[in-house]
Amino acid sequence: MLFLALTDEKGNLIWISAAKPGRSSEITTARHNKITEHLREAGLGALADLGFVGLDDKPADDPVIITGRKATRNHQLTAAEKETNRLSAANAPPTNTASRTSSHGGP
Repeated sequence: MLFLALTDEKGNLIWISAAKPGRSSEITTARHNKITEHLREAGLGALADLGFVGLDDKPADDPVIITGRKATRNHQLTAAEKETNRLSAANAPPTNTASRTSSHGGP
């Protein structure tokens, strides 16, 4: 099962999505559940992995989701961008983040 949850800085649950099948895409589930609206309503921001690039619907004027940078055909990552991606992935704080909670039931 796939759930998306928002918590405050103390870990208190603010919002949780409906359960989706575990094979569901995280970004599709986040879009379907309008997670950026929930973040704004709660006054929160999120650090997210590269799988969430492009999710934020107002990245220029009111960003709530911070992701690393992806290389493209026309833009190879600089050493600084690669290091920023590495540091943000390794040191992302466990609070104020959009996160995936998986639970796989067995027979």
